[in-house]
Parts: sequence; C-alpha cells; structure tokens
Amino acid sequence: MANLKEIRNRITSVSSTMQITSAMKMVSAAKLKKAQDAITAMRPYADKLTELLQSLSATLDADSGSKYATQRDVNKVLIVAITSNRGLCGAFNSNIIKQTQQLISKDYAGKSVSVFAIGKKANDAFSKKKMVVGNESHVFDDLTFENVADIAEALMNKFVTGEFDKIDIVYNSFKNAATQVVTTEQFLPIVPVTGKINVNADYIFEPSKVEIVEQLIPKSLKTQLYKSVRDSFASEHGARMTAMHKATDNATELRDQLKLTYNKARQAAITNEILEIVGGAEALNN
Repeated sequence: MANLKEIRNRITSVSSTMQITSAMKMVSAAKLKKAQDAITAMRPYADKLTELLQSLSATLDADSGSKYATQRDVNKVLIVAITSNRGLCGAFNSNIIKQTQQLISKDYAGKSVSVFAIGKKANDAFSKKKMVVGNESHVFDDLTFENVADIAEALMNKFVTGEFDKIDIVYNSFKNAATQVVTTEQFLPIVPVTGKINVNADYIFEPSKVEIVEQLIPKSLKTQLYKSVRDSFASEHGARMTAMHKATDNATELRDQLKLTYNKARQAAITNEILEIVGGAEALNN
C-alpha cells in the first residue's frame, strides 16, 4: 500500500486537475451558447439560398451551365478537413481524421488525393504524409464570413483552373451539445438537382436568369463553407464541454476513492502505533 504522503500528493494532484477541467467546461459552455445561436440562425438562410439556386438552375438550358458545375473525370481530389486548433474535446478531431483517411483509402483509392486543412489537428495529422496543400488554421482566431469567403474563393479557383476535379468537405455537424455528426459534403462540382423542383414561371429575371445564377453560385458556395466551419466550431465547444464534464466526474470519483484509501491507511497506521504502545507498556510491566 502506498504511504500516506504519496496518497496525499495524489489527492492534491487530482483535485487540481478537477478544478482545471471544471473551469474548461464552464468556458466551453459559455462559448457554445454563442456558437450555437450563430449556426442556428444561419441554417435557414443557407438552406433557402440553396433552394433558390436549385430552382433557378433547374430551368437553365444545358449549354448555359456554370463553370462550377462542370463534371470531369475524377482523377485529382481535394478533401477539406475541418478540425479544431486545440485538443481536449474527446473524439471530435479523431473522427474527422478517420473519415478523411477512409475517403482516401476506400472511396478515392487509386486517385490523387490532397488535403486542405482548416484546423491545426488536421494539418498535423496529414502534413507528415505530405498530403496537405493548404492550411488555414488561423481562421478560427477571427471567424467571420469574409475570412471564410477568401478560403472558398481559393478552393473555387483550384477547381476552375483544373487543379482538382472534385472537392469534398469533411466536418462535424452540430446536433446538440452531446452529439456531433461526421458529415461529408461535395463542394465542387455543384451537385446536380435531383427530383422535381417547383419553379414559379411568373418570375421576371433582371438582368437575366444566367447572370443571376452566376452571381448566386459563388455566394452559395461561400455560404456552404462558412456554414460547415460554423457547424464545426459549435461542435468543438459542445464536444469539449461534454469531455470536460466527464473528466470532472471521473476526477471527483478518483479523489473520493483516494480519500477513502487515505483514511484507511491512516487508521491502520494509528492502530499499529496504538498496538506498539500497548505492547511496549506490557513489556515494561513484565
């Protein structure tokens, strides 16, 4: 059995860890509220913009297609992996890395695959394999639509110039504080419209339908990427809050067990001292 000093040191260490995890949980909970409000408010706008774009695209002639909808033979693929810059958030980052690796080894086996990292964890995981062609981890320092739009512009240019034939986004979609869903979305080329789209034939387009679509597509792509980054940002704080909550509970349980062990060891030591005193007194009497 460990001596009393070692147990006391462990109790102090666990108590300090518990204070840190509890503080991190409270910080993440405060940040989560703001991030959750942002992504909740943005989703209806993003969905409506996509719906409007699909409605207009469905009525365009085949020869009026956008350069962002060009379907090419897929030989060069770019995967945009969105992770966090920090750890201590459970399986949040490892799930994205695993999903990206699965896409590389299975879905795009035999293709030339590169990774565009948004988040230090993705950059660290794939830079060793020399697969990273871009790293925009700094975007989380100032998460605004303008900063994400610049990244989206760079990705669109890579597709239009033929550097890549297909671009996918892998990120954690925010469901609630305890649940994040690993999501893979096709960024470029634009996913063709499937099924019937209700179009109001009474619309009057000014200047023209084609020009409006050409303006809407870049806007929609930038919004799609911004929504993905926002989803990931909210998911990160939810995952960290949950992880720190569990860590605090585990630390509390461990501290209670150590205190019980300490009290038992202390009681045993006191009992031994009493026995030694009694034994010594009887020896003197004899």
